[in-house]
Amino acid sequence: MYFLVENIENAIPSGVNGPGFSLLLVFILGFIAAAGIGSIAWYNSKRPLGWEDKKRPDLVPDIDTGEE
Repeated sequence: MYFLVENIENAIPSGVNGPGFSLLLVFILGFIAAAGIGSIAWYNSKRPLGWEDKKRPDLVPDIDTGEE
């Protein structure tokens, strides 16, 4: 994590205290959150043709939607 922050600090002229760092941090964290939530939603959705019998990864939690 230190290496990542050090590289971002060198890439942004205003450093860690400027508005550019906050904006970049929001974009990075938002992308990670969206990718994670999207992955869980995709794994819990109905399977496309040919994927009906595939097993859900253990990492993805089961969500009870009330339908069979």
